[in-house]
Parts: sequence; C-alpha cells; structure tokens
Amino acid sequence: MEKDRKKTKFIHQPEYPGGPKELTKFIYQHLRYPQIALDANVEGTVLVEYDIDYQGNVTATRVLRGVGSGCDEEASRVVRLLKFDVPKNRGLHVIFHQKVRVQFKKPKPQPKVEQAMQVSYTVSSTPKTEQKEAPKPKEEKTYTYTVNI
Repeated sequence: MEKDRKKTKFIHQPEYPGGPKELTKFIYQHLRYPQIALDANVEGTVLVEYDIDYQGNVTATRVLRGVGSGCDEEASRVVRLLKFDVPKNRGLHVIFHQKVRVQFKKPKPQPKVEQAMQVSYTVSSTPKTEQKEAPKPKEEKTYTYTVNI
C-alpha cells in the first residue's frame, strides 16, 4: 500500500471567481477611457502590480509601465475594485503579489445618427346613412398614424 501524499503546495494562490476570462471581462466592463487620453490620442498598455491580502481584497497597486494621460490612474482604480477567492493557507495571513496588463485602445467613433424622419397620415371616415332613415348628424372619425423611420 502506498502512503497518502500530502499536498505539494504549502501556500495556495488566490483565484478570481470565474477564472482569467472573467477577470478580463470585469476589468474592461468597469474601465473608462480618460478624456485627456482621448484628446491626446494616447493608446497603449499599462502594467499594474497589485497586492492581495488574506481576505481577497486588493490593498495596493503600483504602475510598473504606464502610458500617462490619466490611463495609469484609471487602470489602478479598476484593479482596486477586484475581489479574489483566497483558500485557507493553514492559518497564515499571506499577502500575494500579482500583475495584470490593462490595454487602452481608442474606441471606434460611432456613426452619427441622422434625425428620425417622421411621417404622419390622417384618415377620416364618415359613416354612410341610408336614405329611408331620418337624416342624423354625421359622425366623423379621424385617425392619425405616426411612423418613425
């Protein structure tokens, strides 16, 4: 019989819920392109190193390689919003260091939407009266249809 082996890793790394794809999705959902960077046509990748405490919170961020024009600060802000799942590490309170790249790419300009054309139709109808009956006052119904194009 073989002996039960202990786990080879003493310290377990934190994981973002859903994995790396969800981490990337979260970052780009919350990222706002700085207006200064848009005006200056700044694009590039910001490399951010961050610390994760034993509860899974991001406690500190450092920009290792930035592009300026407010992009560095925005990348740090978004990274501070992250929340990780940290497995128990035998009662030790460990601070983890990780890095992430945040890419700033100018959004494509949206095509200008022309003002909507509005078409109105007016339809009037008058009921026909039979000649045998006494003349009644004519009832007229008016319908208006509006179509936005």
